[in-house]
Amino acid sequence: MAEKNPRNSNFIVQGGILAAAGIISRIIGFLYRIPLQNTIGDAGMGYYSAAFQIYSIMLIISSYSLPVAVSKLVAARVAKGQYRNARKFFHGALLFASLTGGATCLIVLFGADTLAGNIMSMPKSAIALRMLAPTLLIVALMGVIRGYFQGLGTMVPTALSQLLEQIVNAVISVIAGVYLYEYGTKVAALLRDSDFAPAWGAAGGTLGTGAGAAAGLLVLLIMFLIHKRMIRKNIIRDNARYVDSYGRVFSLILSTVLPVILSTTIYNISDTLDQGVFNYVMDIKGMSDIKAEYWGIFAGKYRVLTNVPIALANAMCSSMMPSLTACMENGERRLAKHKIAVGTRFVMIISFPCAVALAILGRPLIALMFTGEVELPAMLLRMGSASVIFFSLSTLSNGVLQGIDRMKVPVRNAAIALVLHIGILYLTIGVLDWNLYGVVVSCMAFGLLMCILNWISISKYMRYRQEIRRTFIIPFISSVVMGGIVWLLYFILAKTTSELISVLVSSVVGIIVYFVVLLLLRGVRESEIRSLPMGGFLAGLARLFRLL
Repeated sequence: MAEKNPRNSNFIVQGGILAAAGIISRIIGFLYRIPLQNTIGDAGMGYYSAAFQIYSIMLIISSYSLPVAVSKLVAARVAKGQYRNARKFFHGALLFASLTGGATCLIVLFGADTLAGNIMSMPKSAIALRMLAPTLLIVALMGVIRGYFQGLGTMVPTALSQLLEQIVNAVISVIAGVYLYEYGTKVAALLRDSDFAPAWGAAGGTLGTGAGAAAGLLVLLIMFLIHKRMIRKNIIRDNARYVDSYGRVFSLILSTVLPVILSTTIYNISDTLDQGVFNYVMDIKGMSDIKAEYWGIFAGKYRVLTNVPIALANAMCSSMMPSLTACMENGERRLAKHKIAVGTRFVMIISFPCAVALAILGRPLIALMFTGEVELPAMLLRMGSASVIFFSLSTLSNGVLQGIDRMKVPVRNAAIALVLHIGILYLTIGVLDWNLYGVVVSCMAFGLLMCILNWISISKYMRYRQEIRRTFIIPFISSVVMGGIVWLLYFILAKTTSELISVLVSSVVGIIVYFVVLLLLRGVRESEIRSLPMGGFLAGLARLFRLL
């Protein structure tokens, strides 16, 4: 039986390790944003977000797709025992990363003013953008090493480097944010322009990103030295008849990277377009003085909260892709389908309750964690919490299509979704005057369209049908039950105790209720629980309470 094959559950274990690290990293990132936002304000977060939008596009162009490409190419060769070719792809990717990362670093360093002013309509965000320039080269090199380890089947180096990267990022960002905000206040007084204080504060926040990336790269280099002996043993056992030339290596890297770059660029450029269109419309309406503050609310509060659970989908995607590639290389389509089914089910089991919880507890969470405006971001969360489900599923389905070697399909699907997204964005912001609500609606539409188009493609190319009852219906029912209890418990506790205790108690009870209902409705099997990290303990606990 395929379900008993250890290879069948390994990607879930590895995905679980990476997901745990990813979620912890997102939580750390979420937590450090609180003092950072409280220091530099909503306006500062607006400049911070504008700089990161440009940085993200440059990162996508230079190296964002490298971990995906390297893991896919390395996994395909490791599946055939070609360890020398796998190492050669690693070396070729390092050279590729040095060239692309170095080029984008120089472009951002010397072109920050043009990029910030002409694209984002926020000239002062150039200060923060320049701080991010060296990070592009560091992240490019880091991505290649992460992809190499993922292709070899281990997510531990990626997980450890992510954790240290985020810890260093959090500490440096807050310290530098405070220091440079004070410096910016002096500059603002001297130049009689109050915008310099939040702009320099945002630059302090971006300084932590580079420091964190450098720390993550150092951890990966140490892990590589530790694993070097094992890598050499595998190379000695290499049964390949020939070693690929560097010409073929670069050709395959480019043919793998370019579709991923196009797909990821289109998939992520919607954020940049959203902010650019929003800033442009606000300028036309004569509201330039508050556009940074408004976008800071969207990016620094709404987006930060919704991005935490999406980390699971990103982790599962990173784990699943090399695993699917190996299955397809070995002709194991049935096993590949099973991996898609299990990966999708686990992502949905987490996404549904997170979406419901954010809709119900969004306001008290924002009030507890951030200063400034509360009602607007709370309403955005109530409207847009379903985006957690849509973007988790679309992220995973992108990885599935890339893993089964349909690299161009996500590009086409993302392009179609982007065109429709821009149309909805223009209608909601420019015509209906919904402002940030329009941005949320258009983003949700983009995620939903990507889900639909990607799953139509997966069904076509794999002759695959996703199981519905345990993947979607049972998690939905369990989340609704959990949501009702959480809302009632929070409503009662909020009248008698502090908001912090009310949120904590309601959240803990909600988690327990959700998984109890999920198990009672047979939404997850014991074998699937045991495939998770600490799965034996969790299964034993469920049996103790007669839930299995």
